[in-house]
Amino acid sequence: MLSRVDRFMETARAEMKNELSQLFLRLLCSGFPIISQMALSSFPDPEAAESYSRSIRAEVLERLPELLEEFEKKAISRGVKVIWAKDAAEANNIILDIARQKGVEYVTKGKSMITEEIGLNEHLIKNGINVYETDLGEVITQQLCLPPFHLVGPAINVPPEKISDIFLKNSILKEPTTDPVTLGKAVRTFLREKFRTQEMGIVGVNMAVAETGTFINVENEGNIRMNKSSPKTLVAIMSLEKVVPTMADAIHMTRMLIRNCTGQKMTSYVSFDTGPKKADELDGPEDIYMVILDNGRSEIYKDFKVRDILKCIRCGACMNTCPVYARIGGYPYGFTYAGPMGQAINPLLFGIENTTDLYRACTLCGSCKKTCPAGVDHPFLFLEYRSREVRRKNAKGNRTLLSRLDNTMATISSFGMRHSWAWNLGVKCVRAILNSSSKDGYIQDIPFGVKGWFSCRDLMAIPDRTFHESWKDLQNEPVPLADKNNEDVI
Repeated sequence: MLSRVDRFMETARAEMKNELSQLFLRLLCSGFPIISQMALSSFPDPEAAESYSRSIRAEVLERLPELLEEFEKKAISRGVKVIWAKDAAEANNIILDIARQKGVEYVTKGKSMITEEIGLNEHLIKNGINVYETDLGEVITQQLCLPPFHLVGPAINVPPEKISDIFLKNSILKEPTTDPVTLGKAVRTFLREKFRTQEMGIVGVNMAVAETGTFINVENEGNIRMNKSSPKTLVAIMSLEKVVPTMADAIHMTRMLIRNCTGQKMTSYVSFDTGPKKADELDGPEDIYMVILDNGRSEIYKDFKVRDILKCIRCGACMNTCPVYARIGGYPYGFTYAGPMGQAINPLLFGIENTTDLYRACTLCGSCKKTCPAGVDHPFLFLEYRSREVRRKNAKGNRTLLSRLDNTMATISSFGMRHSWAWNLGVKCVRAILNSSSKDGYIQDIPFGVKGWFSCRDLMAIPDRTFHESWKDLQNEPVPLADKNNEDVI
């Protein structure tokens, strides 16, 4: 997928003016957390369930090389052809070579974030192999050349009129319509023919079980199961961190993933595949290839300060509670991964120096960390990225007037936090400066213009007296005596 991570600010401004996107964001970010909490409450002890899932992901991080080797060994013993890929280019070429060996003209593909990360569709199409997405949302985003708007609903914000136009243009639809049922039926009819004659399917992996060599996929539409069961050849691709130790761990993580992702206790389809079909079986692929992709994960794993992101299970819970995502949606993040998840992983994929706007677009409220069932500490990662970017600029001598001002303000703030007299003096001075520009009880701008904040919100005027000052005066006031007509003391 083409990266647009460098257009964060301009895309965010545009999306904040998009009324349709804003409508869906209000519905999504207010409704999804409630639904997820209701689903999580079905556990006898939700806190214990969450603690268990976090401990599983922590164990994976500690034992990752060992678990990957165990998974490879067990998968091969079950008849799976395991291939390791160092980067996106190598993974793309491996899958292209498989398609050419099998002599296929097209492949069908289930919803997969990792294939979007490496740009698999574009690579196969460029080399003469057509690719058909089979998830309804992914079909729409593929036709419109857009990144996902949301993890669960990649095209949930696209109006029916636009979907109708693009389906007509690509011969999926015969007559224009805005009826969602008719649009869905048209896609189903179109894809059924592709499934009927397909020779090769491609899927991602939600979890890979080291203990058994099994890989697991969860979905609600059934398209992934069609991709896994219909063709003679199945290619599954996973990044290193998808492995879990045991089947019991996988079952629990599946329950946590689904509850945090869609608010269901279980999705409509959960597929467990352990090797190709056997001689006495009717359904399933004859050949299964498992591509295990690094694509920078090894370097991330070596870095103890940022390896926490490898715990992520791609549930999207952090997106639904993030106040920034709730205002701008998925497009500004410019890539497959959006929300706090994207802010945490995209800088490691594209370089911290190239994604400054992403990890600085955070209030550090900690909602993502609190919600994450895998235990990822997103705020720590954002602060680490910011620190590294400052150190990088200082090391290169690229200190601008703005960066010098930032450092000076940070030094002054640090001094104030360590000395109460300096802090109190500073508050009095700042209060007078800020309130000088207030209007109707709100500060709409300040001297030197902090446009990033005041361009879209106001700040309440600061009271003339602090709480401690007011409380001190209250302590000196006489205590009211009891009312003669009422024995209770006021």
